[in-house]
Amino acid sequence: MRRVAVIGVGVTPFGKHDRSSGELFAEAAAEALADADLSPGAVQALYYGNVVGGEAERQLHMGPQAASILGIPWVPTTRFETACATSHAAFRHAVMEVASGVSDVVLVGGAERVLNLPTDEATEYFAYASDATFEQPAGLTFPGVFALIARALMAKDGTTEEQMAHVAVKNHRHGALNPKAQFRKEITLEEVLASPKIADPLKLYDCCPFTDGGAAVVVVTEELARRSRRPVWVLASAAASDSMCLHDKKDLTRALATERAAQSAYRQAGLASEDVDVVELHDCFTIAEILATEGLGFFEPGAGGIAAEKGWTTLGGKLPVNPSGGLKAKGHPIGATGAAQIAEIVTQLRGEAGLRQVEGARVGLVHTLGGNTATVLVSLFGLE
Repeated sequence: MRRVAVIGVGVTPFGKHDRSSGELFAEAAAEALADADLSPGAVQALYYGNVVGGEAERQLHMGPQAASILGIPWVPTTRFETACATSHAAFRHAVMEVASGVSDVVLVGGAERVLNLPTDEATEYFAYASDATFEQPAGLTFPGVFALIARALMAKDGTTEEQMAHVAVKNHRHGALNPKAQFRKEITLEEVLASPKIADPLKLYDCCPFTDGGAAVVVVTEELARRSRRPVWVLASAAASDSMCLHDKKDLTRALATERAAQSAYRQAGLASEDVDVVELHDCFTIAEILATEGLGFFEPGAGGIAAEKGWTTLGGKLPVNPSGGLKAKGHPIGATGAAQIAEIVTQLRGEAGLRQVEGARVGLVHTLGGNTATVLVSLFGLE
């Protein structure tokens, strides 16, 4: 297998847009190609992530559409859908295509447009990523899923609502430093705790927003990477799964797919959790960040909430988590989220993150979760 690197990244501003998801992806892709100093004609394959385009835009078969907007309709394209982990899964397949020798240059990313929909419709469409036989008829949506996880962690480990609120405060503080974040405003602990309840114990500020946006990265061979200005090497990319139905999970206080994917990624890279300098992880809800920091091996079970409360995961702390603002403040355009997380880690390792830069970062980790923890991708990135 050949070594693989990322040499270009592009992300649109996150928030409400009046353009199609294909156009949003094209904007991010053009930025990524310019960053890589490549023309669209250099692309040999395109992997595109989108989740609710059929429902929100009446548009399926979106891969060829994205390639056509970029002016490269002849390039082989594939659309991916694995709920919130969509474009990270696409990235893993792009890495495998380049590593195996099939292609030398692969453009990968995703986009989503949902803010053209009423909130109740968007909530319904997102819930399609849960089980349609048992969970959807019962009215279970993802705030409810993670509220159940929060209650389980509170009962087992003593995780508190205040600790979850610290995650929101920290990520909004980071998001205020990110010019492309949807929410660039700091919030206080008191504001989080006083915000309306969405699914007890989760409140409004415990939940990430609906978002429009696009993100793209350029994946290339070692030979091409060494000709580029700022390659960031893919050290590992791993995927894992867990039971689709919530009632089949043995322990809601553990994200087993996160643990499996992380262990596989660490083995691939020959690294351990303590080698990681900066993390972008899936904080769709504040409790999800706490659960992930434990599942990724950064903190012992039960200590994720304590880490958030003590500031260990803030910029300047022991292990900065979500310097972009995370899904919570940066925003969560489902099909673009994984690629946007990867773009942030690449930017951090290049030392180009500006006010949110993690000084001296040389190894970064990206964690993206799909659905009710049923799909997880973990990738590691580094400098030579």
